[in-house]
Parts: sequence; C-alpha cells; structure tokens
Amino acid sequence: MLPRPSRHAYFESWLNRTRRRLSASGQLSEMAVHLANAEGNSPEHWAQYLRELLEERVVPSLDLLTLIDGILAKPAREQGISPDQPSLF
Repeated sequence: MLPRPSRHAYFESWLNRTRRRLSASGQLSEMAVHLANAEGNSPEHWAQYLRELLEERVVPSLDLLTLIDGILAKPAREQGISPDQPSLF
C-alpha cells in the first residue's frame, strides 16, 4: 500500500502554485484588493499578509486558503473587451 501524502504536502503544493500565480506583476496587489472587498481591512493589510504567507511566516486558515484558491481559479477577463459588449464568435 502506498503511503498517504501528509497534509503538509498538500499545503506545500498549494503554496507553490499560489506563488507562481501571484508572481506576475500586479497580481499580489489585485489579490489584496479582492481580499479587502471580501474580508474587510485595507488592501495594504492584505498585501502585507500575502507577502508573509508566501514567505511562510504565517499559515492561512482553511477558509482563507479556499477563498484565495477560488479567486485564483476565476478566469481573467479578456483585455480590451467590455463585459457589456457581446462576443463576435
């Protein structure tokens, strides 16, 4: 029987994936704005918290981890197309 992966392994995998997604220019700030709107506090507070999380100085709650994962999973809108403008295809 194969050994079960530890919970720590799942968190490490999530953390690596989140680091990659937030490494693009402006993504950490955008995530901070989303979290401020959803959870309160200022975007600056969330930007600092996210930096600490990515540096492994804090561990998020399961609820926050799930919220961050959900925000990252949403597809980005195509640039230059207004949400009110119908698609040509």
